[in-house]
Amino acid sequence: MIALSVVIITYNEEKNIGRCMDSVKTIADEIIVLDSFSTDRTAAIVKELGGILHQQAFTGYGAQKNSGMALAAHSHILFLDADEFLSEELCRSIQAEKEKGFSYDAYSMNRLNNYCGQWIRHGSWYPDKKLRIIDRQKGCWSLDIVHETLVPVEGSNVSHLQGDLLHNTYSNFDEHIEKNNRYSRLSALLLYQKGKRTQGFKIVFNPFWAFFTSYFLRAGFLDGFYGFVIAINIAHLTFLKYIKLYQLQQSKKS
Repeated sequence: MIALSVVIITYNEEKNIGRCMDSVKTIADEIIVLDSFSTDRTAAIVKELGGILHQQAFTGYGAQKNSGMALAAHSHILFLDADEFLSEELCRSIQAEKEKGFSYDAYSMNRLNNYCGQWIRHGSWYPDKKLRIIDRQKGCWSLDIVHETLVPVEGSNVSHLQGDLLHNTYSNFDEHIEKNNRYSRLSALLLYQKGKRTQGFKIVFNPFWAFFTSYFLRAGFLDGFYGFVIAINIAHLTFLKYIKLYQLQQSKKS
């Protein structure tokens, strides 16, 4: 059986880290937690649960996860955020791959998001496919300032696992709106750095299309009231991203 390291990055995650670590204890041969000097009980909980704690100043999400990768003792690594945990079915799928010797270079899984206490099974949030297990020789995390991704090297063979990666997102609407504001600024900057530009048509059309896709084409309406709220917030995020990109364009001209 091939050993598996689990890598988690944290900052003030005392409410989440215990559940996250407990969910992987049957499949993990070690749990590495790279903490950004939390001021709550995160570090103490990690030690109490038998995790291997390292601390490092935050360098960006992708860079921090790459640092965590370097700390792992085993070649195959599962990456988690502290507010994520594994379903029993996903645990069984990973265990089966361990017993087969991890015949693929990397593995993806669907992420099931919990919004204000409700699991969201439709719309743009499901299936929220994520690549989270990789042979450390076959890839690394991107260094994008937002929406970092685990990128396998060209030619890697990737398999999709059965079962859901469970994720607690927002407990109230204020949290969602505040994050929209933060992420839209970073997303606009990322688009600008990649040479993307916008105009009036995109500012008007793209938010409308984002809502229509999430709520109607991907059946977000089946999630009821929260499906509608999420679709509206996706449109709101899209609108903020493009007006901030437009503002960046204008500021660079002056």
